[in-house]
This record gives sequence, C-alpha cells and structure tokens, in this order.
Amino acid sequence: MGIQLTQLVEGDFVDTQSLFDRVVAIDAFNWIYQFLSTIRQPDGTPLKDSKDRVTSHLSGLYYRTIKLIEAGIRPVYVFDGKPPEFKQVIAQRRDVRAEALREWQKALEEKDYVAASKFAKRSTQITQDHIESSKTLLETMGVPFIQAPSEGEAMCATLVQNKDAYCAASQDYDTLLFGATRLIRNLSISGKKKRGSDYIYVNPEMLVLENLTEKLGINRDQLILVGMLIGTDFNPGGIPGYGPKKALDLVKEKKTMSRVLEGLPWEFSVSPEQIFEFFKNPPTVDYDIKFDEPDEDKVKAFMCDEHDFSEERIGNALKRIKEKSNQKSLSRWAK
Repeated sequence: MGIQLTQLVEGDFVDTQSLFDRVVAIDAFNWIYQFLSTIRQPDGTPLKDSKDRVTSHLSGLYYRTIKLIEAGIRPVYVFDGKPPEFKQVIAQRRDVRAEALREWQKALEEKDYVAASKFAKRSTQITQDHIESSKTLLETMGVPFIQAPSEGEAMCATLVQNKDAYCAASQDYDTLLFGATRLIRNLSISGKKKRGSDYIYVNPEMLVLENLTEKLGINRDQLILVGMLIGTDFNPGGIPGYGPKKALDLVKEKKTMSRVLEGLPWEFSVSPEQIFEFFKNPPTVDYDIKFDEPDEDKVKAFMCDEHDFSEERIGNALKRIKEKSNQKSLSRWAK
C-alpha cells in the first residue's frame, strides 16, 4: 500500500544507462507482488507449471533481472522479514484479498473474464513458496539477496545510507521516510501502461531525498509526520480530512510532532511515537553482498526441468548477458 505522496513529489526522468555499474537495492516483495498480479492468463489465472505451482513471479523475476544485468545494473534483492506487531494494514489487506478472491471465482463461474482478470489481480498474495523459489532462482543466477529482519524498504534504505547501494528501487514512497537518499520508481518499466480505460506514459524516475525535502520546505523528520497524517501501513487511513497538501501545510506551520498532532484524533492502537521511531531507526541486519556468475546448468535445472520454462528462451537470455559482458565470465560484477 505505502504512503500516498504522489501529489507532493515528482521524480526526474532517469536513463538506466546512468545506473551502469551501480548497485541497486531492490524491494523484492514489491516486485514479486507486481509479477504475481500482472503476469496472468486473460481470465486472471497465474502462470503455472505441470505440477500446478504458480510461476508468474519466477518469469517476471528472471527476465527483469536479465534486463537489469544487460543494462549494466548490479541488483541486490531485499526480502521482507517479520513485520512489526503494530502493522495494522496486514489484516486490512487480508480482508480485501479474500473478498477479491470470492469475486474472482464468481466472475469465472459467470464467464465474465474482464471482471475475473480485475479481481484476480486484487486477490494476489505472496506465499512462503513464492519467496523461497525466488531466492533459489537468484542463487542460481549469482544475484545476491538479503533477508531483512523486518520491512524490506527499511533495509533497502540502510544499504543506500551505508553507500553499499546507489539507490533503492521500489514503487513505495515509504523508502524515503526510512531514509533512502535516492529512490528509483518504475525501474525497467517504460512506455504506455493501462490505468482504467485510459493509458498513461510511465518512465523510470529518480527521487532524491535532499532535493525533495528542500523543495517541500521540510526536513526528513517532518516528512515522516506528513506521512503519518496521510496514513502509513502502521496507521492506515491517517487522520480524517488530511490529504497530502493539507498535511504538508500543517507540518510546515507546526513543525514538531507534539504541535502537529495537538487536538487531532488519534484512533490507532499504536502510538505516534512508535511509528516515528520505527521510521527513524528500523531493525537492520549485517549483510555481505557478493555477485557471482550465473550457473547455467543450475538455472536450466530449476527453471526448465523443475518448472517447465522453455529451455531455448531461458538459454537465450543467459547468452545475451554473457555476450554483453564482452568477457568470458561475469567476474567483473564482483564488488
């Protein structure tokens, strides 16, 4: 879900060539959810192998990672850990997806495949099998990943703050509140995208935290307060009547948490201090980033033998990145 800052912030177009030889920390759950939602049959059914196991996420993860490596980008995927106990949006999402699943099944029975496709996407949820199979794929490709202790966006922000990654890649603005100095949205997405009955043009965009806060006339602490007023995953819905612009005006006027929240209703079980502290100092973990060559035999064994992907397509994708490297191996990716 994330924090809705679209009305307040605007990134700058970024050419992926500018990310050549840069490490990018990727919010793995954010992307895997995209793949599971969008890579589906016309009736909304996800891709599956002969054993009826979902493979939409593997297809998306494999080919997008190949594109990143072809562009000279060094991806590091960060997986979510245990969410904080006060993450109230979890139950809300579960209810929405359960209802969408019922509507999807109903639409299939009625052979309304337009509605079926819509509800199928809304019913998407990431399972432990999706997570483990994604990690296995990355291992065979020689692409590093990190298991975050809690929120993946927070760990991505830590990598950027530590200068172990140039930027974080996610669709969620939360990454900025966690302190990522650079956030890239729509990485690997360019061109027209359908939204409702219309099409919009989407390009990769970079948001620089320092530039963003300077333009808004606030600091990072105050940006967190703006998010809390609008609503975060920890206090979904935020304060009634406060959208992005009204929230920004109040924060700029009052400046501190006590003054901003004075007199406003706070009807959440978690305290505002807890949320603020979590954004400022989220749990992190030690990590070691190492890039290896893809193991072609293991990639094909996992993707083709185990999950029925086309050996020709999988092999051709590997061949492209080997040719692109202009070397006998991908050892130049080593940090």
